[in-house]
Amino acid sequence: MAAGPKELNEDLLRALPDTGPVVMINQLKFKARSDDGDGSGWDAYQRYSRGVSPLIKALGGTILWAGEVETTAYGDPAANHWDYAVLVRYPSRAAFLEMVTSAAYAAANVHRDNGVAEHLILASRETFSKFPPP
Repeated sequence: MAAGPKELNEDLLRALPDTGPVVMINQLKFKARSDDGDGSGWDAYQRYSRGVSPLIKALGGTILWAGEVETTAYGDPAANHWDYAVLVRYPSRAAFLEMVTSAAYAAANVHRDNGVAEHLILASRETFSKFPPP
């Protein structure tokens, strides 16, 4: 097992009950240029996504929705400066942690590190969903 990303709050996640599906709410701010010099931060994030999507699927997860953040509709616009948002559903917290601490994830995560200036992930427990249980 590889170490997770430096930002991972693994102890906090493991301390929570793991009784069913979770949705990880991702908020991202991209760098203008990828640190590896290969395109923009967005380009690097696309490379990351191509590497991570099969890992999510293999664990029974799915990307529910992704889109460009246009503006802050409610709240302080200066405090909310995200470029992109993604909702990813996992069958459990354990599945998410298995993925982000794997060697395969570490290989893909290089691209995220190269392209993303800030990445916030909110772990949420489902209380309602139109989707059937995984």
